[in-house]
Amino acid sequence: MNIETPPTDKPYDKPEGERRGIVIVNTGDGKGKSTAAFGLALRAHGRHHVHGKAVKIFQFMKVPSARFGEHRMFEQLGIAIEGLGDGFSWKSQDLEHSAQLARNGWEKAKAEILSGENFMVVLDELTYPLIYGWLPLGDVLLTLKSRPKDVHVVITGRRCPPEIIELADTVTEMTKVKHAFNAGIPAQRGIED
Repeated sequence: MNIETPPTDKPYDKPEGERRGIVIVNTGDGKGKSTAAFGLALRAHGRHHVHGKAVKIFQFMKVPSARFGEHRMFEQLGIAIEGLGDGFSWKSQDLEHSAQLARNGWEKAKAEILSGENFMVVLDELTYPLIYGWLPLGDVLLTLKSRPKDVHVVITGRRCPPEIIELADTVTEMTKVKHAFNAGIPAQRGIED
């Protein structure tokens, strides 16, 4: 490890542009995409729920009855989180049904984005129904482009379509360096569920 001297000068200038809603993408093969989005949702809720602007989270692959740790905490805090799917594709009994759930879920999420009533809308695992061809990419792009100017949208999932990456304001690619699962350690409750 190299020891560094802490910077004493501010390393950047304040941007001159206007404040507006941005599109944030968390993609890549590493862990933490949804977790980072949930952190943004918590931050946004803490700042904006007193001003009447909501934060909504839609999970495209989770079932509506999902009760993971994030669901319990978001419900306690008054942050709406909704599972729109029937689990990951390898768990599905009927992929056409899974596709229809994704389309129905997209219509809900799209309405929330376009309503202008939300400060932030999180589209967790949106990339999967897109890359499976279950959702029309053109409609997603049009919705992102035509959303009210103060609405922030956060998108998570692996293999994000390049058209969304091009449109997004901030894109982070999570890179797996090492993962406990590859060493034979199963998912840990409270960490990965």
